Amino acid sequence: MAKFTVDQSHSQVGFEVKHMMVSKVKGQFDAYTADVEAENLEDLTTAQIAFTFDVGSINTRSEDRDNHLKSADFFDIEKYPNITFKSTNITKDGDDYKVTGDLTIKDVTKPVTFEVEFGGKGKNPWGVEVYGFEAEAKINREDFGLTWNAALETGGVLVGKDIKIKVELEVNPAA
Repeated sequence: MAKFTVDQSHSQVGFEVKHMMVSKVKGQFDAYTADVEAENLEDLTTAQIAFTFDVGSINTRSEDRDNHLKSADFFDIEKYPNITFKSTNITKDGDDYKVTGDLTIKDVTKPVTFEVEFGGKGKNPWGVEVYGFEAEAKINREDFGLTWNAALETGGVLVGKDIKIKVELEVNPAA
């Protein structure tokens, strides 16, 4: 198995959630680590993948909202500073993949499946092989203990339950 490195300057770990039932709030985690090992990244079924997201790096472009998300109302970063994902099964689905793994948010671990598209392989200007992937999963935040909400005067709630997690990765062989 070869080790691979995520090129964070060409990658992003983001999410989106409905706001007031009419629009979306998008955000990302600016700090994360990834361990990727595989025989061949052109066949992702050979891979073992693990991510750790620093919840303190959450960035929704609103300091007040970010601080609220870091509080005990949501992620409670004093007790639970990280979100983790570790793959348990990877299957080929046509030209794409389904990557299932254990996602842990706060003290709750549940299986989550990411739909993964292989973007291709190329060489960067320095002759290093790079691989591109896009992945998406949807979770119910309440399943992970993220239950804070506020009722709206007009009906409905402030924050939707469903969270789309979107990951765009550029990966290259570890030096």
